[in-house]
Amino acid sequence: MCLPDSRPLSVSGEPRDEVVTVKTPAFAESVTEGDVRWEKAVGDSVTEDEVVCEIETDKTSVQVPSPATGVIEELLVPDGGKVEGGTPLFKLRTGAAAAKAAPSPAADAPVAAPPPPPPPAAAPTAMPPVPPVPPQAVQARPVSTVKPTAAAPAAAPPAAGGRGENRVKMNRMRLRIAQRLKEAQNTCAMLTTFNEVDMSNIQEMRILHKDAFLKKHNIKLGFMSAFVKAAAHALTDQPAVNAVIDDTTKEIVYRDYVDISVAVATPKGLVVPVIRNVETMNFTDIEKAINALGEKARKNELAVEDMDGGTFTISNGGVFGSLFGTPIINPPQSAILGMHGIFDRPVAINGKVEIRPMMYVALTYDHRLVDGREAVTFLRKIKAVVEDPRVLLLDISKTLKPVSVSTG
Repeated sequence: MCLPDSRPLSVSGEPRDEVVTVKTPAFAESVTEGDVRWEKAVGDSVTEDEVVCEIETDKTSVQVPSPATGVIEELLVPDGGKVEGGTPLFKLRTGAAAAKAAPSPAADAPVAAPPPPPPPAAAPTAMPPVPPVPPQAVQARPVSTVKPTAAAPAAAPPAAGGRGENRVKMNRMRLRIAQRLKEAQNTCAMLTTFNEVDMSNIQEMRILHKDAFLKKHNIKLGFMSAFVKAAAHALTDQPAVNAVIDDTTKEIVYRDYVDISVAVATPKGLVVPVIRNVETMNFTDIEKAINALGEKARKNELAVEDMDGGTFTISNGGVFGSLFGTPIINPPQSAILGMHGIFDRPVAINGKVEIRPMMYVALTYDHRLVDGREAVTFLRKIKAVVEDPRVLLLDISKTLKPVSVSTG
């Protein structure tokens, strides 16, 4: 829609000034309110679809764009204020006055100085006269009554030996993460079991096929797809790990589908976008889904719908160099798989010591629902599939006995 064509015109033919009140967009059903973080201030010129503010909820951030080109007339909510769906956020002036207030490229360009005249004929030691430089025009800009947080000056670095403190308010996402993790500790009977995976075969497969994979699918082949696919296979074989306890009815809910949440670290906190129906996907589908969700996370475009649900979570601390750790369950799920870094270690292979690329894996599970036998069996199936993905093609992983690999 072209806005000037639909706007009433003045006698001179220019669009009339119009003040539009922009409201908070509707949230998802599971979100009721959020905190406003202003990117623009009163008097700032904005173009259509330019982000004016960001609303931080307990699950994600929602960007609010400008509906048209204009000037911010008034901010109706203070920075950090709480809003609900439909709450008026700011007033935007559009029309002729807004068009005049917007800086033009010609006005922003510096005034070029006229070329100096040729030097007069004089003795070789004489210096040519220097022409005066005309003063550059300074464009007036309305003073902002509310400063956006993004424009705040950076804090000075602390002095050596100083003992100062800096208090920063926790954002909604971090508060919600803290609340959910503490609830998991208080509610679940969490227990962690460990195993180690020999990454030799999967590394060799990746080196051998990564170029052809990239050429055909225009995406890199990583290790996450192997673990996600292995988890889907193990969850189907051990349905208790994919189930959940309904505390209201005191029933166990078994799922015949696998939706895997992949933990992604962002500057604002940990988010867990969901890959749905992984049991029906192959390596290529999984890599594409992970790449798409990762791109959304980097651009801060994850919606609440991208993170709702999930029957199981995979957390890859190995990307930060983690050697060993015990992940915390992502409620209301019943288990989480923790991946760690790949390090060369001496291991015993058929009675001989060899150096192999090894990864520790950890499964934290709710012992109220999952017994040790199911948890250990689940982790062994992860190990079997990742160490030799061909067992999925041959459908022999249920009876496969992985080669015993113990630390030397």
